[in-house]
Amino acid sequence: MSFPMFQLFLVIIFIIIQFGSNHGSPTKQTTVLDIQNQNYFNPKLPPRTLSSNKKFEGSSDLVNLRYHMGPVLSSPINIYLIWYGKWTPSQQLLIKDFLLSVSTFNHRAAPSPSVAEWWSTVSLYTDQTGANISRSVLIAGEYSDRKYSQGTHLTRLSIQDVIAEAVKSKPFTVDHKKGIYLVLTSVDVTMQDFCRAVCGFHYFTFASKVGYTLPYAWVGNSGKQCPEVCAYPFAVPGYMGGSGPGALKAPNGDVGVDGMISVLGHELAELSSNPLVNAWYAGEDPVAPTEIGDLCEGLYGTGGGGGYMGQVMKDKDGRTYNLNGRRGRKFLVQWIWSPTLKACAGPNAMD
Repeated sequence: MSFPMFQLFLVIIFIIIQFGSNHGSPTKQTTVLDIQNQNYFNPKLPPRTLSSNKKFEGSSDLVNLRYHMGPVLSSPINIYLIWYGKWTPSQQLLIKDFLLSVSTFNHRAAPSPSVAEWWSTVSLYTDQTGANISRSVLIAGEYSDRKYSQGTHLTRLSIQDVIAEAVKSKPFTVDHKKGIYLVLTSVDVTMQDFCRAVCGFHYFTFASKVGYTLPYAWVGNSGKQCPEVCAYPFAVPGYMGGSGPGALKAPNGDVGVDGMISVLGHELAELSSNPLVNAWYAGEDPVAPTEIGDLCEGLYGTGGGGGYMGQVMKDKDGRTYNLNGRRGRKFLVQWIWSPTLKACAGPNAMD
């Protein structure tokens, strides 16, 4: 349901494990491997007791992911973007390139491991008719709320007023069959529970607010408010005191927006598999479900878990990533729970 402050828990575990493994024997803080002409990188390889299990990324013994008979987004997905606040064209283009990379299947346009291959795990989920989540994603409309129609502090309720304002302005039609609405707030906008408990969330609009039931998601730019929480590992908490690998270099040079993209991928996967909060989730409480993104929080590659992000890649400029997108873009996006493997999965897996 949300991209929570579980990152902080992972960081604490990371520090504890690292101290135990390094105590009394100094080691390098990074390990770089050259495998199959790729520059694979992990800021700290797990202890042998963890890394000996190639599937440490997830265990089906601890997961009770079930289908609750609700719809999934099986029709081609129309995304309606609502830019709330002030955005630069380059920031908007970066986010749109990520979204459009979901349907970029040509390996020349987006080499493996690609965003489209990452989404193929999401598309494994079906509804009660057997229809899979669509692999077709289109940006069907955009609306810019530059005047902050609901102010610079939003709540979970007032964000629906933001959507209502966009729909009433009619830059795009109400699309209650194929549409999802993504509200992206700029760096100067605060949100209820932002940084403290969530980095993003998804839900559906109330007819009393918007006039229709529309699946939506919100993600905020944490670049100045809490990058060490919502843009980790591109920023690290001060309390780490130099312990660990330090902040990693963002793949597109924008810590806030690069951090947003992983959160956006998390929410988009969950919105597609649980749009009305009655489809795919674990747990007994639909108000606070554990969804397919939550199950893989903080995991980006093989060997991840217990505070380790897993095996990812670095390019020649030192930028860290695990997925390729359209137009030469690179992204670092968390893995998603696979219903077939019963584990977290991503196309950059080494096993």
